[in-house]
Amino acid sequence: MKEVMAFIRQNKVNRTKEVLAEAGFPSFTCRKCLGRGKKSVDLSLFKNLIEDGEIPLSQSAESLTESSRLIPKRFFTLIVDDTEVQRVVKTIIDANSTGNPGDGKIFVIPILESYRVRDGGQDTDMDTSY
Repeated sequence: MKEVMAFIRQNKVNRTKEVLAEAGFPSFTCRKCLGRGKKSVDLSLFKNLIEDGEIPLSQSAESLTESSRLIPKRFFTLIVDDTEVQRVVKTIIDANSTGNPGDGKIFVIPILESYRVRDGGQDTDMDTSY
C-alpha cells in the first residue's frame, strides 16, 4: 500500500473530489493548508519599481515583494494499493494541471502497517476505507 499526498490549488477541490470518485477512489482526506513552492522571484525588480513610484506603496505591492508569503492550498491524502498509484496520480494531475507554476505537488510514500481503531486489529488486506 502507498499513501498519495497531493497539494493542490484551493479552487480545484471540487473537481478533484469528482474525478477521484469517478475513478473509483472515494476514500480520501482533504485539509486546508498554507504553503509555497521554492520558485524564486526577482524581488529587486519590484523593489525598484516601488522606490521609483511606478508601483504605489500599498498592501498589494508589499505582497509582491514578500518572498515568504504563504498561499492557501488544499492537501489531499489517499491510501491506495500499489497497483493503483499511477492511476490515482494521473487522475489528480489531469484534474489540476493548468500548466502554470503553483498547480501543486504529489508525493507517494509506503504504508508499512495498518490497524483498525474499532478493535485494534491489524489489517492484513490493508482496506483503504476509513
